[in-house]
Amino acid sequence: MAKLGFLGLGLMGYPMARNLLKAGHEVALWSHTSEKARALASAEGGRFCATPREVAERAECVFLCVGDTGMSREVILGKNGVIESAKPGTVVADASTVSPSESRSIGEALQAKGVEFLDAPCTGSTPGAEGGTLTFMIGGRREVFEKTKPFFEPMGKRLYYCGGPGLGLQAKLSQNLILSNLLIAFNEGMVLAAKGGVDPKLMLEILDNSAAKSGLISFKAPFVFRGDFQAAFSVRWMHKDIGLMLDSGKELEVPLLLTAITRQIFQAAISGGYAEEDICSTIKVLEDMAGVQVRA
Repeated sequence: MAKLGFLGLGLMGYPMARNLLKAGHEVALWSHTSEKARALASAEGGRFCATPREVAERAECVFLCVGDTGMSREVILGKNGVIESAKPGTVVADASTVSPSESRSIGEALQAKGVEFLDAPCTGSTPGAEGGTLTFMIGGRREVFEKTKPFFEPMGKRLYYCGGPGLGLQAKLSQNLILSNLLIAFNEGMVLAAKGGVDPKLMLEILDNSAAKSGLISFKAPFVFRGDFQAAFSVRWMHKDIGLMLDSGKELEVPLLLTAITRQIFQAAISGGYAEEDICSTIKVLEDMAGVQVRA
């Protein structure tokens, strides 16, 4: 079994790290909220660490899953960060969804110290993290990916090698772009149908048996119908990801017209107090405008 590290024990990171421990690996744990790291270390036999630097001292491969680009840079390159103690040949695998260009910059700083780096964002939300069924999109040197592939397997069932540095993130942002725009199309269509008098369950059955069928819609619709907006993937974090999509579009000179509107709807949801609710709660923005609720 390997000596691993995990930084960031939020909704995704906590079950991801727990799955590594349950697979028998020795895992050093750090979280900005130290109580989470202590609790997981106590429950599953991990090692609590006070800083990311301490984690890197004990690990041949360090995973992290944090909220945004600034957090990722801080825990890797900041004071008491991974870079201060990681030995040459150590692999850092960042499962956070962050800026591709900033991720490449972080990787270059680590490479100068002889430390390998993979951008390895994942999808599957909290249920996937808990069940060890996440999908990872990985960028970096292929030989580093092949070396660390067994460490990913307790956390995910599908591992896609996407190419060089930053390309895992480019794939993840593209996937989330399609997902977020599909969600807003679903919101608009269901609100229109409900306002026109069509039963929501009937409308979903029609969608599921037409060219408009979508795995996202089939999964999320029942939560909307029963008004269950507990976060599996929060409005706040998708709003952040959409901002990264638009930044990437600007860098690559790709117009993202629908995505710009989608971000404003997510901003409206945040302004309406739904930031910590699931992304499907964005339907409430349109429901409020139309004066109708899509409920079974």
